[in-house]
Amino acid sequence: MTVWADANQRVLRELVEFGAASAKESVRLYAELQQSAIEALKDSQAAALQWQTAWQDGARDPVQFYQKAVADSVDTAQKAFKVLEAGAQAVTRSAERLQTSAEQAGKGIQETYTAVVARMKDVYSQN
Repeated sequence: MTVWADANQRVLRELVEFGAASAKESVRLYAELQQSAIEALKDSQAAALQWQTAWQDGARDPVQFYQKAVADSVDTAQKAFKVLEAGAQAVTRSAERLQTSAEQAGKGIQETYTAVVARMKDVYSQN
C-alpha cells in the first residue's frame, strides 16, 4: 500500500505541476494577445484621425486624396496581417510550451509507474 500511495502522490504532483504550467501559459498567451489587440486599436485610432484630416484636404486635390487613400488602405491591411501573424505565432509558441510541459509530466508519470512495477516485483519476489 505504501508503494501505491507514494506513486499516487508523485503522479498527483506531476498533474498539479502540469496544471500550474498550463495556467501560467494561458495567462502569458492572453497577455500577448491582449498587447497585440491594444496595438491594433491604437493603429485604428490613428488611422481614423488621419482620415478626418484627409477628408478636408481631399476637396482641394481629389487625385492626391485617392492615391493617399489607396496607400493607407494597403498599409492598414499589411498592419492587420502582421497583427494576425503575431497572434498566430504566439498561439504556436504557447502550444509548443504546453506540449513540452505535457511531455515532461508524462515522462515523470511513466517513470513513477516504472519504479512502482520494479518495487512490486521486488516485494513479490521476496515472498
